[in-house]
Amino acid sequence: MDDDSHLPFDLPAVCRKKVSVAFDGGRLSSDGGVVLLREAERRLKLAERLSRCLVDRRDRARIDHEIVEMLRLRMLAIAAGYEDADDCDALRDDPAFKMAVGRLPESGEPLCSQPTMSRLENAPSKTALARMMGAMIDQFCDSWGRVPAAIVLDIDDTLDRVHGRQQLSLFNAHYDERCFLPIHIYEGTSGKPVAIILRAGKTPGGAEVRTILKRVVAGIRRRWPRVAITVRGDSHYGRPEAMAWCEDNGVDYVFGLAGNDVLRARLRAVADDLCVRRAQGLASGSGEEKRRTWAETSYAARSWTRQRRVVARLEATALGLDIRYVVTSLAGSARHLYQTVYCARGNAENFIKLHKTQLASDRTSCRSPNANQFRLILHTAAYWLLHTLRAAAPKRSALARAEFATLRLRLIKIAARVAEGAARIRVWLPTVCPDAALFRWLAGRFAIAGP
Repeated sequence: MDDDSHLPFDLPAVCRKKVSVAFDGGRLSSDGGVVLLREAERRLKLAERLSRCLVDRRDRARIDHEIVEMLRLRMLAIAAGYEDADDCDALRDDPAFKMAVGRLPESGEPLCSQPTMSRLENAPSKTALARMMGAMIDQFCDSWGRVPAAIVLDIDDTLDRVHGRQQLSLFNAHYDERCFLPIHIYEGTSGKPVAIILRAGKTPGGAEVRTILKRVVAGIRRRWPRVAITVRGDSHYGRPEAMAWCEDNGVDYVFGLAGNDVLRARLRAVADDLCVRRAQGLASGSGEEKRRTWAETSYAARSWTRQRRVVARLEATALGLDIRYVVTSLAGSARHLYQTVYCARGNAENFIKLHKTQLASDRTSCRSPNANQFRLILHTAAYWLLHTLRAAAPKRSALARAEFATLRLRLIKIAARVAEGAARIRVWLPTVCPDAALFRWLAGRFAIAGP
């Protein structure tokens, strides 16, 4: 198909005046807000941190694009909504992206193309990827102003559909399709990512969960040896191997637990009392349609080596009795542990949504698992940029709790005209911009923070 995008075209008239449109406005960018993301990246130094994990085996005399520049371009592009490496071709001459990467908007050389970016994605070895994942744990630790007394690690996996037979993809009967099931680990109170791990499309086993927790906790305790760590997860993370490792290494846990006849028998008296009280209340006209209570017991499954504390939430409704169980090493009332501690795990679903849906981290279409893991790391870096941008906003502003898609729409997708002079680069942003005051405030805050 011929490229005629530069040719003018018409739209319906407005107030009897003809409307003519053409893509010939000059040095304009659709993403003027990437200069803010540049400041966030400059503060975090993510591109430099990750580039130190990679070995550049190219001939230095033939290099046009440094690894740190390519990493910076890719994470900025993902944060701005360009998740495909193919998008690099369209962004090569974008003046805002050139400035954000560190090149002059007009006289600077074009940014790297898709083939160059694809070669970078396929270059890292498993050893380099392990170093990069360790660097992301260091980034997590460095993001705190001071060492916290305690942190909560939420662990969960998510469906990542594949459209072929990439290495590590498996058919998953639950989802009825071939997929990966990458594991996401976030700090539960802040939403900060700790580790995103590509893995086969099957439920993780106990040894695998133990290995992942062992490496992540080791990376954190290398920096924070005295921090109290609590791990939260649903029932298929509450494996005996994982719980035993946590108990042996001073890590608390609260995991979902599947019910069985033994547990139901131990709570039968509590359940019967709850149902009777609900029925009596409804009969007297003063009761509620739904009644809840909490209970606990000690329990040891056949595969466990010791008794463990099990907390239960019992709920009686018109649909019958519903009981949910968690197994934990924590002290505290049954109600507090279930309702406040365990149920807060649901926030991890929102963090995964930001990573997967709004940053398109399920775009793992490379054949090699190393390349797909590399992509997940870059998407996590983009997550850090937007998380940092949001955290810098005033607490009372409308965007202080905004999702990444909203941040992108309001602060990144802003038209910009760029002109490069002998001693100054001038950027013109729209006169009518709904978030101009916040944009200016954020730019000033990043400038005060310094490099």
